[in-house]
Amino acid sequence: MSEGLQKKSEQKAIDLIKAKLSRIQPGALAQRLMEGDRNALSQAITLVESTHPAHGEAAAEIIRLCLPHAGNSIRIGITGVPGVGKSSFIEEFGTYVVEQGRRVAVLAIDPSSPISGGSILGDKTRMDKLASNEKAFIRPSPSSQTLGGVARKTRETILLCEAGGYDTIFVETVGVGQSETTVHGMTDFFLLLMLAGAGDQLQGIKRGIMEMCDAMLITKADGDNAPKAQRAKSEYISALHLFPAKPSGWTPRVDVVSSLEKKGMDVAWKMVTDYEAWMKERNLFEANRQAQDLHWMHETVKEELIARFYSLEENIQRIAAIEQAIREKRLSPFEGATQLLGSN
Repeated sequence: MSEGLQKKSEQKAIDLIKAKLSRIQPGALAQRLMEGDRNALSQAITLVESTHPAHGEAAAEIIRLCLPHAGNSIRIGITGVPGVGKSSFIEEFGTYVVEQGRRVAVLAIDPSSPISGGSILGDKTRMDKLASNEKAFIRPSPSSQTLGGVARKTRETILLCEAGGYDTIFVETVGVGQSETTVHGMTDFFLLLMLAGAGDQLQGIKRGIMEMCDAMLITKADGDNAPKAQRAKSEYISALHLFPAKPSGWTPRVDVVSSLEKKGMDVAWKMVTDYEAWMKERNLFEANRQAQDLHWMHETVKEELIARFYSLEENIQRIAAIEQAIREKRLSPFEGATQLLGSN
């Protein structure tokens, strides 16, 4: 197929999807979603991720209908450097959690393709066992080059998954940049995965990420690597004691796991449940979520203001003229910004 024909075929497929989504009745879709229809959940998330204005209105209505039925979950952020085994761990950990009678949703934030901008969708293919489980739902989402590689609509997706009956939500980061900070701000429990015997103890992870974590797991603790993992566990326990105490009084825990040998999943789950109990006993669990909600409201306002500013027709030509003046050294960047802001 020629490049031109392939592009036409892809555009036709996109148009068909948009047309199908445009015919969706938000109330009916929300009802199906809350009854446990996985296809309805997928369609609702697609609406939320869409940039089409009509889809945005439908998505907002679905979220409004689902909001009273959301919130009954534990939200777990999972991060770690590439190669630490996040996908393998999430598959085994998710399977264990399902066996405990829970329903698990995994929001795997894929890096966007540099060519198409779409999700590479690698995580779903690596979690085939969990993906085939009726009590699990996996949704790879393109990062769309937003801050830290985290999909802008992840928070809304969490709410939809909760309304769909999923009581355990995993949010996996790409493990680079500032995505960890963003995911920490939308989850209840933040889990850091680390490797043993890989040189630098921080392995490229900033100190701030270690300060944010509520627990740390040393992965690949099997075979010849098992003794190294145990040594790393002791080292990290000592290192974490040097950090300032958390406001909640919770002391981050450290242990080892092996996805290959399916070991340590029970320990990891106990970390989560103990933390949840600790926070709820001190009335901090809901307070933390309320603070997150307010934070994301203000962040959304900032994003919307920027988007509207750059989309205004009267600004587009002025921006181009001021950019040219800056290139030609007739204006400083700061003068250019002042002129643009003064025109609105």
